[in-house]
Amino acid sequence: MEGIRQKVQQREHLMYEEMLQAAKWMFQDDTPKEQIGSFLTALSAKGETAHEVAALATIMRSFALDVPAKAGVYMDNCGTGGDGLNTFNISTTCAFVLAGAGVKMTKHGNRKISSASGSSDVLEALGIHTNISIEQTVDLLEKEGIAFLYAPNVHPKLKRIGEVRRALGKPTIFNLVGPLTNPVPLSTQFTGINRPNFVMEYASVLQMLGRERAMVVSGPLGLDEASLAGQNTFVLVDKGDLIPFSLTPEDAGLSYAPIEAIRGGNADENAAIMRKLLAGEQSAYFDTVLLNAGIGLFSYGIAETVKEGVEMAKDSIFSGRAQRKLEAVVAYSENIKEVEVRQ
Repeated sequence: MEGIRQKVQQREHLMYEEMLQAAKWMFQDDTPKEQIGSFLTALSAKGETAHEVAALATIMRSFALDVPAKAGVYMDNCGTGGDGLNTFNISTTCAFVLAGAGVKMTKHGNRKISSASGSSDVLEALGIHTNISIEQTVDLLEKEGIAFLYAPNVHPKLKRIGEVRRALGKPTIFNLVGPLTNPVPLSTQFTGINRPNFVMEYASVLQMLGRERAMVVSGPLGLDEASLAGQNTFVLVDKGDLIPFSLTPEDAGLSYAPIEAIRGGNADENAAIMRKLLAGEQSAYFDTVLLNAGIGLFSYGIAETVKEGVEMAKDSIFSGRAQRKLEAVVAYSENIKEVEVRQ
């Protein structure tokens, strides 16, 4: 392992097999945390490669708990985070809109590490219990077509790595790997990354990991979502093809809005934004969710175009279906809490 660490310190890229070895080393309980931290920092300084990301994702996925979901076409829209732009929880909001439009959602997420409010933080502010069992997760997914997988619950080996990441306080390769390690088998995915120059490589990672259809986006200023603030960079994975393209909000029938218009706050503030939005209150927050949910519906294959997806997302909200998905998940969570109290 010493040779691999030196190679990274010298800013040399690792072969796939070398990164498999390094990933196993990081997940060993006796590996010093300081060494993990310096290795992650060195990887970030040299710039991670598609093979390094794919190898780490493969090892991390192998350590995940099994989530025995029934056969189906499941989708995750978790992004990498780490863009530092302090937007509200776009992908978590979109998950309810997508579920309301008929997509089977298994949203992977975590608490804040390099943001003001992570996916799990805002879910708890909404009244959703994130620390539920695998059996309850599968039951909720079957009943409502949406479930949230809290990363520490399904990746018990991540505990020590999480401590290292919090100590570093900045994005690492684990931000890139997070969306790739959903324990539910995914044939389709829509994910955002905070590195516009890595979109093609990230799409190739999704292809390596067996996604039949998927979409990667990086928005203006490196936002890990599609944005109303200008041109968004995409690569569509369609079986064997990697298709790059760009899209502006106007292309999808929406209007420009600056990044400042979708700033978020803490978990409670973001939960309030989500509730208003899902109740149909129109704003830049609302249109940003329409854009991303529209792309998600196109990625899933329900919509023929992103513009058609935007209209379907609008219908999911205005019909009340998206809001009902939120209420159903909250109700399920409250029921679990009541049973725990009685026991």
